Amino acid sequence: MVSDVHGNARDLARAGEGADALICLGDLVLFLDYADHSRGIFPDLFGVENADLIVELRTARRFEEARELGARLWGGIGGDRAALIEQAVRKQYAELFPAFPSPTYATYGNVDMPRLWPEFAGPGTTVLDGERVEIGGRVFGFVGGGLKTPMRTPYEISDEEYAAKIEAVGEVDVLCTHIPPEVPELVYDTVARRFERGSWALLDAIRRTRPRYALFGHVHQPLARRMRVGATECVNVGHFAGSGKPWALEW
Repeated sequence: MVSDVHGNARDLARAGEGADALICLGDLVLFLDYADHSRGIFPDLFGVENADLIVELRTARRFEEARELGARLWGGIGGDRAALIEQAVRKQYAELFPAFPSPTYATYGNVDMPRLWPEFAGPGTTVLDGERVEIGGRVFGFVGGGLKTPMRTPYEISDEEYAAKIEAVGEVDVLCTHIPPEVPELVYDTVARRFERGSWALLDAIRRTRPRYALFGHVHQPLARRMRVGATECVNVGHFAGSGKPWALEW
């Protein structure tokens, strides 16, 4: 199981070795690597110095200044912003999706572009969002995407839409989401020095339906990588881009 792949196609190709299936909880795309500012779509377009600056502004929660910087940079290169981003995302997807073994079960992260996935997902990759599937005799539920933030990443949806997808999944053995439940220890990133957005609807569903596991990513360096919420073991299975190591779920 992996999450937050962020461009790591090399290790992704080996992630499913010895497993019955690979599960991916999203964020295939690498826009900007906070650990290495030379990697990603942003530095490719605007250079490492500007990547350093925008990371500094975002880490300091100076989001308005970060947006102003981004607007100036985009204005300086001309062209259609959406088209340039899509072109770069397509290039990454063309490398990443072929690395998925068969079978793979995947859902979207907040930096992914769901409308492009049908073009790249092969027959061995099953994409699920607000849906459930049986894997190895257990029922898995999948909910992709993130909630709205000042970062304005590509696949952010409203709390209501997210809650509806959680409700549609219902009772499962393993609840798989991109973002964590809204628990301070699970949503605080110790390197970015900020609370990421978790989901209250997800936390409520965990308490009500009591899945055996709740698995997620999104927060790359959390205060706690795993903890129990009632009867449920909550586990952060990222950050795959940095570690290159999948998390194994065994029954």
